[in-house]
Amino acid sequence: MDLSRVKLVVSDMDGTLLNEKNEVSTRFFEQFKELQKRNIHFAAASGRQYQSILSKLDCIKNDISIIGENGGIMQYQNQTKVLLQLTNEDVVKCVELLRTVRDSYIVLCGRKAAYVETNNSKFIEHLSNYYSVYEIVDDLTDVLEDEFLKIAVYHFDSSEDFIYPSLDSLKRDYQVIVSGQNWLDISHIDANKAYALKILQDNLGVSEKETLAFGDYNNDLQMLKLAEYSFAMANAHPNVKSVARYETMSNSEEGVEFIIDKLLNSI
Repeated sequence: MDLSRVKLVVSDMDGTLLNEKNEVSTRFFEQFKELQKRNIHFAAASGRQYQSILSKLDCIKNDISIIGENGGIMQYQNQTKVLLQLTNEDVVKCVELLRTVRDSYIVLCGRKAAYVETNNSKFIEHLSNYYSVYEIVDDLTDVLEDEFLKIAVYHFDSSEDFIYPSLDSLKRDYQVIVSGQNWLDISHIDANKAYALKILQDNLGVSEKETLAFGDYNNDLQMLKLAEYSFAMANAHPNVKSVARYETMSNSEEGVEFIIDKLLNSI
């Protein structure tokens, strides 16, 4: 494996770059300085809220690209653009169905903020780990003054087992992706991390053969296919391991940093 031609490193956040404490390591920030010296661009690509990604990478936020909300929004050269969004009609259709799914918690993800219609303290505690800016409202379908990037749905046991099977009627018209053990995302049919990553690659003039990518869950599958050097974390979903060309250690073992060291040593 020759990493010497890599010009773009893109990484998922949760379960990938973030450790078990939901933090980015000091080691990575030191590595980032070396990536800059070698003119290797870094992009964070996550299902997280854009503002939440910024908070995790605050000290380097002006020097990287950010793909947030599973490709719904992207920052490149300090300009932030909404790529693909849901209409108000889409929101009503999806929310009304999701309200019928037992024990699910709906998050309407807008550019300005995330919106929820529950006061459940246990869920709000989980929500605050992923969404830095959120509002509790009476009715999600009454929220109109925002650009809607996706709808996230949470289940305390398993989004794949208890939410995904109930959404067959949405799968033809929307991107419906299990994005984590507890999370599922509904987006514009064309919105995903790969859609945004392809735009970034074209802007940078970087090919798939010059791209290194890391991921751990199903919302990373299409993105990994755009990278010659695609890595699944040791803690990744089996689907990710079947698509990625390579595997690294888990996020708690700094698997991303381990491979970045190999990249830096190859140049």
